[in-house]
Amino acid sequence: MKNTLWKTLISFLVFGFINVQAAPIPASSAQVTPEKDVVTFYVTRHGKTLFNTAHRAQGWSDTPLTAAGVSVAEDLGRGLKGIPFTAAWSSDSGRARQTAKIALTFAGQTLPVTEDERLRETFFGPYEGELDAVMWAPVAKKLGFADLSAVTQALSKGQITLETMMNTLAAVDPTHTTENATQVKTRMQAALQDIAQKTLAEGGGNVLIVSHGMAIMAMLEGMTPEENLRAPLQNASVTVITYKDGNFTVGKVGDMQFVEKGKLQN
Repeated sequence: MKNTLWKTLISFLVFGFINVQAAPIPASSAQVTPEKDVVTFYVTRHGKTLFNTAHRAQGWSDTPLTAAGVSVAEDLGRGLKGIPFTAAWSSDSGRARQTAKIALTFAGQTLPVTEDERLRETFFGPYEGELDAVMWAPVAKKLGFADLSAVTQALSKGQITLETMMNTLAAVDPTHTTENATQVKTRMQAALQDIAQKTLAEGGGNVLIVSHGMAIMAMLEGMTPEENLRAPLQNASVTVITYKDGNFTVGKVGDMQFVEKGKLQN
């Protein structure tokens, strides 16, 4: 009887130990590996630029990354180590291209950066290079707010949407050249769709895209709950989007975890 009990106990301990050892690795600690029928986009905003620092409108106009912009792009790259990218894309703006190249270098990956003009920031027409406060003043007036600060507070509270802000800016532009929300959303989503299809045809995988704050937010309209689009994207923040079976799934919008991880590795 005693021998039978001991054998039972030993069998339980051995097989119990084997089951614990064979438990699946948590997703947070597993390496991100590509799947042939899935495309995973890491969509990031470029690093900080001269016009960002000066609080000036920067759409199709372009200024170089500042020292802080280079540094955050380096941190982003370090934070992306371990994620094998199959392709890298950016807008044709220098600040996006430079951010992509720096991030890839510090991620330890050698990839060409393919440019697509559809990934550009919103075109601000006659307001290009103007102080942000000046550009948004007529928008604030049109919407019944005191100034840009009041408009951004209303946005954060869900009293207005980014779409409303963009469309109002386009409406008050006397030259009628500023892009509205639909124009930006349409070209950005078309670019994302085309890149997804191209990547799938080449076997799927992870794709780095470097674009611009307002353009990314416009692209996400309708793809994620509106409450996720109430705060401006920080420089080098990442939004992970997966594409499978013809559908896009958006993760956390404007995630800074990769930059924070990269800082710890510096």
